Amino acid sequence: MLDADGFLTLLDRSKDLVVSGGTNIYPREVEEALLTHPAVHEVSVIGRPDAEWGEVVVAYVVRRGVVDERELDAHCLQHIARFKRPKHYRFVDELPKNNYGKVLKTALRELDAREARPQGG
Repeated sequence: MLDADGFLTLLDRSKDLVVSGGTNIYPREVEEALLTHPAVHEVSVIGRPDAEWGEVVVAYVVRRGVVDERELDAHCLQHIARFKRPKHYRFVDELPKNNYGKVLKTALRELDAREARPQGG
């Protein structure tokens, strides 16, 4: 966004960084590790607010084959540091994207906030 004085403000990208337990986790690194699994078609990683850790890593995964959370977790442990692996995996049919095919992480965070909300309370 460009303001009236010509200053550029970047929107959305700074929110992509996940800070968990005081450590910076770059979603792209986690996404790239998950994409090396043959049953993962697409993935997008976001941070979910967490009272204990600040944020936890959540991966939204579009499968191309049969895979479960345990298998993806084991796969991550082979490719990235333990603390970077997702705490939660959500399997979806498709990721929300804009007209240019870019994943809308803001929409994923909104979806995640609705899904993570306690039921019946």
